[in-house]
Amino acid sequence: MFQHYNTQPYIARICTQFLEAENCPVLPWPAYSPDMLPFEHVWDALDRHVWQRIPVSANIQQLHT
Repeated sequence: MFQHYNTQPYIARICTQFLEAENCPVLPWPAYSPDMLPFEHVWDALDRHVWQRIPVSANIQQLHT
């Protein structure tokens, strides 16, 4: 059984057809809601923390290094 929120990548026709063809049940789930997905706040905080620690590369050589 799959659980995903109803955003465009998950409800695309090809995805829904595949899940139906494979007889994979999908839990009913409302469209994306920040209140229902608290882990999104954790990913946002982590992303901001990582970007604060990593200096932005000014050129290709710095990026490579």
